[in-house]
Amino acid sequence: MWKINGQLLQLVAVLTATLCAISDGMQYAWTAPMIPILQNPESAFSVTHTDIIWLETIYMIGGLAGIPFIIYGVNRFGPKITILIGTVLSIISWIMKAFAPSTVYFYVARFISGFAANADFVAAPMYISEIADKNVRGFLGSSIYLMMLLGIVIIYSVGPYVSILVSSAVGCSFLVVELLIFPFMPESPYYLISKGKVEEAKRSLRLLRPTSDSIDQELEGIQSNVRARQEDTKKRHFTDLITMKASRKALTIVTTLNFAQHFSSYSVILMNLHMILDYAESSWGSNESAITFSAGMLGAALFSSFLVDRAGRRILLCGSSTLAGLSIVTVATFFAVKHAGIDITDYSWVPSASTLCYAVFFKCGLGLIPIVLTAELFPSDVKAMGMALASAMYSVSSAASTYLFHYLYEAYGMHVPFYVFGVCCFLTTLFAYFYIPETKGKTLAEIQVILNSSTTTKQTKSDIQIVLSK
Repeated sequence: MWKINGQLLQLVAVLTATLCAISDGMQYAWTAPMIPILQNPESAFSVTHTDIIWLETIYMIGGLAGIPFIIYGVNRFGPKITILIGTVLSIISWIMKAFAPSTVYFYVARFISGFAANADFVAAPMYISEIADKNVRGFLGSSIYLMMLLGIVIIYSVGPYVSILVSSAVGCSFLVVELLIFPFMPESPYYLISKGKVEEAKRSLRLLRPTSDSIDQELEGIQSNVRARQEDTKKRHFTDLITMKASRKALTIVTTLNFAQHFSSYSVILMNLHMILDYAESSWGSNESAITFSAGMLGAALFSSFLVDRAGRRILLCGSSTLAGLSIVTVATFFAVKHAGIDITDYSWVPSASTLCYAVFFKCGLGLIPIVLTAELFPSDVKAMGMALASAMYSVSSAASTYLFHYLYEAYGMHVPFYVFGVCCFLTTLFAYFYIPETKGKTLAEIQVILNSSTTTKQTKSDIQIVLSK
């Protein structure tokens, strides 16, 4: 009985904790189906090109502003309460969008939703990793990103066909369910231990584990882990990310890959897909193509989650970046020919097909590996600071790429930004091949040895064993 209840409770806790990720996926891609609705002559809103740029970038500005508050919330209130705070903020955002009398309300709502989204990428992964059994931690941990992709599928499938009020109600419904169920889920035993609540942590573990045989042993391990983490936090400063060789390499890799993700056109396509396909006059239809695009990303993410520990990080990253680059260059070439005034009606299917290929190739490596490497590369004593900075870089690079796209598109034509994004993909391939170490099958200690070595991509297994034995 305990086995069924413990495993089932873990699953329910993870599912309810990640319902906010469905909403966040809908918020992230919201502008793609909504901008054509707002620009419709019959719309009650007057939306300019500047408004479009701000509606896209202010979401990321909100995400950047929310990082220190989310980190404070996790340390002060714990991941569970922080997730609930993010859920309430997201509900407020959807309500503002549903009843917005002017575009200013959309600005504020987008900022709030970006602010709250940090709960998905900081508090929720922390909560899941701290309540999950070690045998299913990886599987449960990946659910948050799959839920986000599901949210993108939903907004692309619903948004173009209903009013803003209805689509907002759909997004809000997931959060209401989370708000009704998640408060009854167990708190993280790690957080409870950090606050000196040992008995409460023990009760939490009894609820979450299939058997009670090894709870005392796990509790001792958690206490040791928390003590070590608290001591490391006291000893380390933010500057250690730069002064320590391993953390400096990790920071360089993670920052570059965060920029590479967005400068491969990810955020640009996600937030502007309907507009891009309408501009291309695609024969497939922008709404239908967008649904196929998001479904392709979801399927590729599921597939690549099984590949990452079998094929390896570097080969997936190199292959993904190269193929994604070819897809984007194909889109750019189509727009260049169109810009030159050549009739390409017979090839109007190319942008839809190419963006679909990009979705699949991107999620098979470039859209997945940076998340994995962020968790693997940073030394444990600066991991929290490193992951917070990585989250900030994610927001900055997304906002920068969308601004660059709109600027180049208005100044030189649609083809120019896509050629830039294609080149960035190919540069990412070179960076991954020559600079990023292969972490497949390596322990976290072995990864730190590789990062501290002078031969990042050529460190042999025997070299690692020699260093570790010293």
